[in-house]
Amino acid sequence: MHHTTALLIELGAIILALGLLGRFAGRVGFSPIPLYLLAGLAFGHGGILSLGASEEFIATGAEIGVILLLLLLGLEYSAGELVTNLKTQFPSGIVDFVLNALPGAVAALLLGWGPVAAVALAGVTWISSSGVIAKVLGDLGRLGNRETPVILGVLVIEDLAMALYLPLLTALLAGAGLAGTGLTLLISLGTVGAVLYVALRHGRLLSRAVSSSNPEMLLLVVLGLTLLVAGIAQQLHVSAAVGAFLVGIALSGRTAEGAGVLLSPLRDLFAAVFFVFFGLSTDPADIPAVLVPALLLAVVTAGTKIATGWYAAGRAGVRAAGRWRTAGALVARGEFSIVIAGLAVGAEPRIGPLATAYVLIMVVTGPVAARFTEPVARRLSRRAPAPAATPVVTSAPAADAERRDTEAMPAP
Repeated sequence: MHHTTALLIELGAIILALGLLGRFAGRVGFSPIPLYLLAGLAFGHGGILSLGASEEFIATGAEIGVILLLLLLGLEYSAGELVTNLKTQFPSGIVDFVLNALPGAVAALLLGWGPVAAVALAGVTWISSSGVIAKVLGDLGRLGNRETPVILGVLVIEDLAMALYLPLLTALLAGAGLAGTGLTLLISLGTVGAVLYVALRHGRLLSRAVSSSNPEMLLLVVLGLTLLVAGIAQQLHVSAAVGAFLVGIALSGRTAEGAGVLLSPLRDLFAAVFFVFFGLSTDPADIPAVLVPALLLAVVTAGTKIATGWYAAGRAGVRAAGRWRTAGALVARGEFSIVIAGLAVGAEPRIGPLATAYVLIMVVTGPVAARFTEPVARRLSRRAPAPAATPVVTSAPAADAERRDTEAMPAP
């Protein structure tokens, strides 16, 4: 009875604190992720006050948070959009991978952490934060800009690449040999291909089978299906997060929209718990030792993301103003960097403090970079029109917005 009472008190205090931190972040206009991480650091091992009663519950909530993050991400895209982006944005995706994964891998090797940690840190520095970037674009009124489909296209390629990267990392962390890792990748490729095929050919039938006019039934079916598939995927060493992402892709139309509306509050709650849990498992005393490498890595990878955005927008024929806006928008890292680091902590404990410091820097730097490019974009917006190029289509809403506003630059 005493344990249950302590659990309720701790959970109530944590959720209330998260709500207050989120409100404060919204008022000052930046992502709440760094505040959630700092809260975890303050009340974790080596922090101001250690939370004991709720630690197991928070760990389970953190796993659900990752699953819901990937599910909601999958719900935002249809299989057709993913295939289209893969065709049109593939060169930009390759440039993005090379420029941004390489610094992380090199840093891990220079620090003497070994090849598995190098693969993990490469992912930390490679993947941009879809959540932070989407919020920044909305806050700055750029959703109708011509460069926005390019930004979304790069993010879609990264998200799709996660379906192969996460199983690869999981296999390496589990100590699987060459044959085991190759088998895991084959299973992942087969699963992704099968889901895309079913979603393209029979997506309506699947969505109709899951759909319900009763919100309660829709929530229970979609959430239950997602957790079941995520568990099976984890059992096959593919990654629970990837299983959830594929469920999101398989659903489409009104079913996906309805599920997204119902699950968004749950996603926000458990994602916040996930960031707190990562902070709880990181000892603040370990951060000063990795602060200099984190700062250097932040400077380098901010520059490589800017170069990625400039190249990707240039391929789409976007003018200099839009290329600068694209470059600044892609800088932010966040949720996926923490997800990857959370997987790798068991193999290389030092990657946790480094990833925490790195994300704290980048999740603040990202929105600042997006805003900082605004004056540059304004000055360049009066220059010569863009050269002719094949337009990049990311999604129907983005494409419609692109037609409505080819180079609009609304004030933030």
